[in-house]
Amino acid sequence: MAAIISLIPIVLLFTLMMGFKVSGYKSALATLIVTILLALFAAPALGIVPEKYADASIYGVTLWSVVEGLLKACFPIILIIICAIFSYNILVETKEIETIKTQFIQLTTDKGLLVLLLTWGFGGVLEGMAGFGTAVAIPAAILIGLGFKPMFSAVICLVANTVAVGFGAVGLPATTLANQVADGTASPEMLCEVATFIILQLSLMFYITPFLILMMTDRKKVVKNLCIALFVGTCSILVQFCCAHFLGPETPAILGSVAAIIAMLIYNKLFIHDESPADEVVVEKKRFGMAKTLRAWSVYGLIIFFILVSSKIVPPMNDLLKSTLVTRFEVPVVGNTFSFGWLSNAGLMIFLGAVIGGLIQGLSFGKLMKMLAKTAVNLQKTALTICCLVALAMLMNNTGMTLAIATGLVAVTGSAFPFFAPLIGSIGTFVTGSATSANILFGKLQAAAAGQLGLVNDATFFGVSGNETNWLAAANCAGSEGGKLLSPQSIAIATAACDMEGQDGEIMRKTLPFAIFWILMNGLMVFLGLHVF
Repeated sequence: MAAIISLIPIVLLFTLMMGFKVSGYKSALATLIVTILLALFAAPALGIVPEKYADASIYGVTLWSVVEGLLKACFPIILIIICAIFSYNILVETKEIETIKTQFIQLTTDKGLLVLLLTWGFGGVLEGMAGFGTAVAIPAAILIGLGFKPMFSAVICLVANTVAVGFGAVGLPATTLANQVADGTASPEMLCEVATFIILQLSLMFYITPFLILMMTDRKKVVKNLCIALFVGTCSILVQFCCAHFLGPETPAILGSVAAIIAMLIYNKLFIHDESPADEVVVEKKRFGMAKTLRAWSVYGLIIFFILVSSKIVPPMNDLLKSTLVTRFEVPVVGNTFSFGWLSNAGLMIFLGAVIGGLIQGLSFGKLMKMLAKTAVNLQKTALTICCLVALAMLMNNTGMTLAIATGLVAVTGSAFPFFAPLIGSIGTFVTGSATSANILFGKLQAAAAGQLGLVNDATFFGVSGNETNWLAAANCAGSEGGKLLSPQSIAIATAACDMEGQDGEIMRKTLPFAIFWILMNGLMVFLGLHVF
């Protein structure tokens, strides 16, 4: 009963957005209100409120859970979204987006390869470095600038932003998962093992996802699409596997996506000849000098530079930024600590790259600030949506509803639980919008379920040795990427980037089949790894 009652917010959100086509911010606000009522009255009656809050007022837990969610929504998620859209608006204002469009067209005249290059390649690099919606917002905006339809751009960027999610923001989700399982003390060997298992569980999707992207773009060239997917997928998975197995979770998405880009350019050079340009794209071919190219790419180039320099790839700088100007707030009653680094967050890096790039492209600082303010105002409904959703996630977590859902699924599935393990990760990501948060919520639960099922021994999975508990825990991270396709937060980012306010439900309907397929494939790989291979 507790699990069924706890599912009400998720079912309500789905019903409002997909069934009644209510806009995202209205659906999120209504669902938050219902969740507050459930937290105040149903959760205590069902006895699912965590023991640590036994002596606390449920009103205090509810209030401060919402406050915690609002803080996490603003810093850094909304900050990153505003800065990402701001960076694109600068390129539109300076008309340098035309140069970027032209250069992308000149990289390849094949429509499918062009879209794959932007979404799977460039988007994967952005996800690996920054995460938090940048891999959806920036490629989607560029696709629209190239002439593709907004709905197509939104959906295909969501589909593409899946495999890289587990290693997004320089490996944060996978690192968080390992630390949850190891009670905060994951060894380098365990980090590599968990990262490797995630790659193995996603291995089929390294081929299927690029093939789906190519087929969504051009359904007529099935053989060509299959060849590209096999070639690009193989290059990407080999690099990601080696990075995960030998280095850990920080670099697979970044270096694997770079490898995919190189593979696409090689394939284009060897096999794409005399193709006509993409039907949607009408760009006059030109030749650009080095100065013009650097000027056009200054915004995105500087964004990537600042993100890389501030990441774990440069440990001294990363340590300095993470320890300087950090705001910490002990959330009353709830007992959690909200922490935000003013110098270490991806939003600041995007802002710096956008402003400096904008100055290079000829805009004044005053003009840039006015554009930033206008961008923020235009995204107010998106911001409200995300605030409600993150507050809802914190409330469900702190009052025991999220745990009740997962525990109920374990009880129902029994020995078949490994097949359903990715679904738990998907639920966590759907509710929170974050693979990292999903791993925080359910990483320990997956390990506990492994113990209940006796999955505590060392074994070999698809030829790689490791521990059964870590294999099952990795399923949470692999499955979380299916939830990313349906997460209202991700969809809100896509609607903001594509100027599709109010069409959240339509986007969710289009991504639902992909999400179901993804979760089923993940479940199959986890089950086969345990019981067959």
